Amino acid sequence: MPLLNLGIVAHVDAGKTSLTERLLYEAGAVSRPGSVDDGTTRTDSMELERRRGITIRAAVTSLHLGDLTVNLLDTPGHPDFIAEVERPLAVLDAAVLVVSSVEGVQPQTVAIWRALRRIGVPTLFFVNKVDRRGADVDRVLTQIRRRLATCPVMLTTVAGQGGRDARVRALRLDAEPVVAAVAEADDAIAARWLSGEPVRARDVRRAVRAGVRVTSLVPVACGSAITGAGVPQLRHLLADLLPRCDERDGPVAGTVFAVDRDTHGRRAWLRLWSGRLRVRDRVCLSGTRPQTVTQIAVSEPDGVLVRPAATAGQIAAVRGLSARIGQHVGDPPRRHLYRFPPPTRQALVEPVDPAQRLALFAGLADLADEDPLVDLRLDEHRSEAVIRLHGEVQKEVIAALLEERYGVRVRFSGTLTACIERVVGTGTAEDRIRERGNPYLAGLGLRIEAAPVGHGIEFRPGIEPGRLPPAFVAATEEGVRAALRHGRHGWPVTDCVVTMTSSQYCPRQSRPHQKFDKSISTVAGDFRNLAPVVVTAALRRAGVRVCQPVERFDVNLPHHQADAVTALLGRAGAAIDDTGGSGGYLEMTGTLPSSRVPLVVAALPDLTGGEAVLTTHFDHYAPVTGEDPPALPRRGPDPADRDGWFRAMPR
Repeated sequence: MPLLNLGIVAHVDAGKTSLTERLLYEAGAVSRPGSVDDGTTRTDSMELERRRGITIRAAVTSLHLGDLTVNLLDTPGHPDFIAEVERPLAVLDAAVLVVSSVEGVQPQTVAIWRALRRIGVPTLFFVNKVDRRGADVDRVLTQIRRRLATCPVMLTTVAGQGGRDARVRALRLDAEPVVAAVAEADDAIAARWLSGEPVRARDVRRAVRAGVRVTSLVPVACGSAITGAGVPQLRHLLADLLPRCDERDGPVAGTVFAVDRDTHGRRAWLRLWSGRLRVRDRVCLSGTRPQTVTQIAVSEPDGVLVRPAATAGQIAAVRGLSARIGQHVGDPPRRHLYRFPPPTRQALVEPVDPAQRLALFAGLADLADEDPLVDLRLDEHRSEAVIRLHGEVQKEVIAALLEERYGVRVRFSGTLTACIERVVGTGTAEDRIRERGNPYLAGLGLRIEAAPVGHGIEFRPGIEPGRLPPAFVAATEEGVRAALRHGRHGWPVTDCVVTMTSSQYCPRQSRPHQKFDKSISTVAGDFRNLAPVVVTAALRRAGVRVCQPVERFDVNLPHHQADAVTALLGRAGAAIDDTGGSGGYLEMTGTLPSSRVPLVVAALPDLTGGEAVLTTHFDHYAPVTGEDPPALPRRGPDPADRDGWFRAMPR
């Protein structure tokens, strides 16, 4: 049976979860549509999702459209979850981008559309809420054309919009408005239409399918997810126009796009690109040793059901794999390789009840193991946990998971821009046994030198093979990497090469007629504890430079607001690289220090009357000029928090 892995994406509150529920109901997968307001939706499983009425984690459910099986991925729409949105996008065959016919194209709509275009996901637009007062489908169609710079093809029409009795009907593919829209993107259709020749519906269908696949045009349907108006027409368009998954034979290849836990433990959600994955198969995830698959459950219209195997195109929940989001089995298609941007903010996490500190550390370690977007740094000496963040609302998600799973209530403090340190030159240091107060039965010399940007941390034993026991070499590397997590100014050190230049140790021995004596024999802990001391001295001699994250921004705004926005960006320290635009809107791109992004985000709506759309993504790190930023978070709740907790998310 053919498969389609379909994503439902939208700006927050545009109605994507309601549309998912309506599609499930129309397909007979549920007896009645779930309600976001009542917290009865099938795809919102987290208590926080039900309480807030928003989607936080991508969820999978399945249904039948005739002979087509559709795996639906309901994804977040809040701006703080753009990374959560992009991860499932990388495993999709196509997407439905939901836009409210009342609010129209909103800032997150633009951000998601750019992500869809960047990844190359074929997309269909659904203009929702035609039954609501203020609905204006024609206005939204104009916004899609102008603000998203794409070629929309309206394939349905609505009568009585703005009222509960709004009705939707499908347009014939050879109708004049459809042919005229398709002609904008297809030269063959344009030639026939301009010459007055009749254009057949099958030729238009072929052109639309081809245009959707290469994203040169987008089909548009309208309706209401609440009343069901237009949903039958949408179901037909999904099955008729969107490209289905390409089932490939060959070696097993798949991508992990989510990790969660249920009552039976941990499971990794995997999209298979080729081959067949069976229970008891041993597979290699990127960067890991072979692991054994102990159970496979496949997403089907009847639920997530245990099966002996999963085949190309299917989405499966797999147990037995210590997988992280973004890891791959085999060699997936290049389009679907997702690279996680580094977080640009960090905060200290503390338990409300100090007695729960160990439970907090354990819970945070579990979350970090599941999700690379949870960048955790534990300081055992200070008994502190620092988390690096992609947005303010991520705090609430982490807090909700910690309370829901582990019963630990937390607060955040000391939120700062997350910087790094880069080595400037070359520095060496050495500590020898029983010299200069060295308390360890180990001697160690290290050389630290700068490496190219993006090189990461490279550790080289640098000693003759066999001179030092492998356990001591491994312990030294562990100590080096731990020390580099907190550089001279407290920030992580990266892009450097650390080489062992000398070593000393006392062989395993004992006093006469006694067993092994630690006081006269070197153990791995001696090298592990000595390494940070030597690293600190070598860094001091090499010199480090604190670098702050810089983001690439794109502002879409009306031409008449360009001067005011340019002045705002200039005051924030932005560098504008390019400007251009069409249809009365200007596109302005450049770079901006991450520490200044919140100020621009806060000022832009009032300055432009809410018309400007700003999207940003991490670009690079740049040296901090002037005084270095604070190195360690301050204690106490952040000023933005309420009662030691968080700002509420918009509904």
